[in-house]
Amino acid sequence: MSTVVEEAVPFRVGEWLPSDQSVLEKWLGALIEKEKQKPIPLDSVIVEFKKLIEDDPEVYMLFTKMFQQIPNRPPYNKTPTDKPQVKDYQHMLRLINRVMTTAPLFNKTGLVGFSINAILDWPMGTPAGTAAFLNNKVNKQLKKILDKWGTYLKSEESACVLNSEPNHWFSEPALDALAKKDPFYGQGDDPKDPRENFIYNFKCDLAKTHWGYKSWDDFFTREFNEGRRPVASPDDPGVITNACESAPYRIAYGVQKRETFWIKAQPYSLDHMLAGRHVDKFLGGTVYQAFLSAKSYHRWNCPVDGEIVQTCIIEGSYYAEALSEGFDRAGPNDSQGYITEVATRALIFIKADNDDIGLMCFKPVGMAEVSSCDIQVEKGHPVKKGDSLGTFRFGGSTHCLFFGPQVKLAFDLHGQTPGLNSSNIPVNAKLATVVKPD
Repeated sequence: MSTVVEEAVPFRVGEWLPSDQSVLEKWLGALIEKEKQKPIPLDSVIVEFKKLIEDDPEVYMLFTKMFQQIPNRPPYNKTPTDKPQVKDYQHMLRLINRVMTTAPLFNKTGLVGFSINAILDWPMGTPAGTAAFLNNKVNKQLKKILDKWGTYLKSEESACVLNSEPNHWFSEPALDALAKKDPFYGQGDDPKDPRENFIYNFKCDLAKTHWGYKSWDDFFTREFNEGRRPVASPDDPGVITNACESAPYRIAYGVQKRETFWIKAQPYSLDHMLAGRHVDKFLGGTVYQAFLSAKSYHRWNCPVDGEIVQTCIIEGSYYAEALSEGFDRAGPNDSQGYITEVATRALIFIKADNDDIGLMCFKPVGMAEVSSCDIQVEKGHPVKKGDSLGTFRFGGSTHCLFFGPQVKLAFDLHGQTPGLNSSNIPVNAKLATVVKPD
């Protein structure tokens, strides 16, 4: 039985990187100029990474060749303002070192939420970059770097961007953008006031510093106010709800145990996606994948009533991109199917109370900087639709739901076609209905 896949559409997914390449290049040019004018000492984890690159012959070759393989012509080598792009691994390390003590700012013309991803935008698409970012030693060191940056993003210092100054997150343009990501935009106390709409939707306290958010991470993992995301059909076990505030990317039927997931079509390969866990239960079944926005809700909610059977974290890559994408600007976005097999991810297996569903799996997948999958349930825990399962740290990513071949589903994508041009379906909203067997 062959897999049937509904295709995706190219786009800068979730607005983590701007759709306009010139915005990205200008941001990178400014970072390069700042580092040139005022270099800062290398953090210990960056020094470790430099040592790994220079001491390991394979890693040294790959990190040298990935920059050599970037075409020596615009737009790869220069920005629109004629500023040099990242030239070699030493330059790359200095730039990564600088962003480790910064929190993303808001920019209405294009958010650069994946700062390190922006630095690696071209080299990660080369043949050498593809190999380098699949290397276990490299990924172990990248994890140290991302953990260190994550520590900063959880610190009080990172809350410096949580105020009403221009390009900060409580400025009117930023709050307006955050509010407009909400399907119920305009239902606050004053629908014309983005601040009132934000207060209406999210837990915060304007009487406190930074509205009560302790850090950038605390702000980005903010919770909805009670009642803002009601659970669809809470007493109907045949209704499956949306596990994340996310936009439908792809639905695949008849998924196979092993597939050539690295080719352009990026078919799902169950054995690799699930790291060998409960694979036989899902052979020939259905996979639903959706992606999260940079400006949305980043927690995971349970899509069914049931009991947690197993949870685990699968360590993997952080900046791996499908080689078949080449230098396509949408390459990281179009690699969403590919990274479900290779990226750092979590697996939460749930035995649904509804026997027509049986065992299902919720799988959050880390993309680039969003590498921390924080599971907040354990084996044996009873769960209800809408219960918290965990969260991404520092923003959003992509996720999958797995169902066995016996489960027949009627999806409700709220009038949309899966793809990168789709819009968020609210968390806890109806996603699918189980079709009773004849």
